[in-house]
Amino acid sequence: MTSEGQHLQFLRLALDEAKKCTPTPTAFCVGCVIVSCLEAEPVVISAGYSRELPGNTHAEANALSKFRSLSWDQLSKFNASAQSHADILASADVYTTMEPCSIRTSGLSPCAEALIDARVKRCFIGVGEPDDFVHCEGAQKLVDAGIDVIWLKGLEEESLNVARRGH
Repeated sequence: MTSEGQHLQFLRLALDEAKKCTPTPTAFCVGCVIVSCLEAEPVVISAGYSRELPGNTHAEANALSKFRSLSWDQLSKFNASAQSHADILASADVYTTMEPCSIRTSGLSPCAEALIDARVKRCFIGVGEPDDFVHCEGAQKLVDAGIDVIWLKGLEEESLNVARRGH
């Protein structure tokens, strides 16, 4: 079981990812870390940040994409008993600095849908997405899909400040 301190540590890693993001006035700077919980100690299996990959990409989608690109040899380092990428994701925790988006003005698939499709176990969120660009219902979509959503307390202000860099 992961302690509250460990959850905040993983969210801090997601904040480090968000700080790598190039600020823009029309989007947030978000970071995401995916943690495997199949072993006795949780281990980071992927990380990503907004606009890291080509195509106006978001943090959660980038972390998932990078994880899915790992070879089986690389995956076995995280868990020897897992049979597939999907097995690992089904027990994974996602730590994201901001609520996963539920709508994209670019027409790309929302991050909430990507996490639902990945069938992750839990999503830990640093701060809700403010209505700067769209009205977000990402956390509710995750809950409706059976994903546990945990709002971490203590890093809300820092998460929002990092997200709004460049605004």
